[in-house]
Amino acid sequence: MTDHKQVLEDLRQPAKDLRSHIPEIWSGFAETHKHAMKDGELNSKTKELIALAIAVVKRCDGCIASHARGAVRAKATEQEVAEALGVALLMDGATVTVYGPRAFEAFVQFKNATDA
Repeated sequence: MTDHKQVLEDLRQPAKDLRSHIPEIWSGFAETHKHAMKDGELNSKTKELIALAIAVVKRCDGCIASHARGAVRAKATEQEVAEALGVALLMDGATVTVYGPRAFEAFVQFKNATDA
């Protein structure tokens, strides 16, 4: 079992180091993220589920951990996450049989944590 909280922690310092070299670019990305994920016609929960499914298709462990945590914070249910991962499986096939369970595990791990 992967410690998905640790995945995010392991990325913290390298991200900080990179951010110090490209602060304007990093800031632009952060601003885009903030606006893309806020409630609009689609609520933030739906957007986190979409992002989680895309993270699975892209096979990005850091993205999976981040958006699994985001889905928990947005109050997604296990069934909602499972259905979003089902769509990822439909669209991307076999690799989702590996990364989908990782994403589901990450969601459950953050859901069961007291400090998600």
